[in-house]
Amino acid sequence: MSWSERGGLVDDTEDVELDFSTEEEEQRALRGAKIRHPLASFLHLFFRVAAIVTYLLCDWFTKSFTSCFIMIITLLSCDFWSVKNVTGRLLVGLRWWNQIDEDGRSLWVFEDRKSSPQAGGTEVEARIFWSGLIICPLIWTGFFFTTLFCLNIHWLVLVVASISLQGANLYGYLRCKNGRQEAPPTSTSSFLQGQHFLQR
Repeated sequence: MSWSERGGLVDDTEDVELDFSTEEEEQRALRGAKIRHPLASFLHLFFRVAAIVTYLLCDWFTKSFTSCFIMIITLLSCDFWSVKNVTGRLLVGLRWWNQIDEDGRSLWVFEDRKSSPQAGGTEVEARIFWSGLIICPLIWTGFFFTTLFCLNIHWLVLVVASISLQGANLYGYLRCKNGRQEAPPTSTSSFLQGQHFLQR
């Protein structure tokens, strides 16, 4: 009596389908979704565009340079914080920061999380992220030359501050994308640094 007659084995002529591609398909489905983080995508562009529109239309609404300056710098500061701390991590899986070591030296850390499928957003979100990150500083650079040629010195200060805030994020994320890190953080060293800080 053979095994197939006793019901112990599957008949050799029966096809059994094994599915090894479910993990790949799940990753592809996650990347193929249009926008997984709509609020982060909106905020990534909102603060940048609002600062540019406020700069262009501020003279129509008020003649006070101080109120325009404060409003634009506030929008750009919100943009800097949200891009650096939220949208970069959610939309493209990148982040960067600066820390001071025990010797008082400034250490820049650039991180790229390509290993997990949950690390970044979709391809559409990546396009939104990079286009906003590159186009807006170019627009502020155009404003720099127009204010320089018109000799609007007080507006020039605002434009230089805008370029520096948005340029810092652009530089940081380009370094992250290229994968260059000054010192790769490890969980052990991060934990020990945190413990050392708590002991002080």
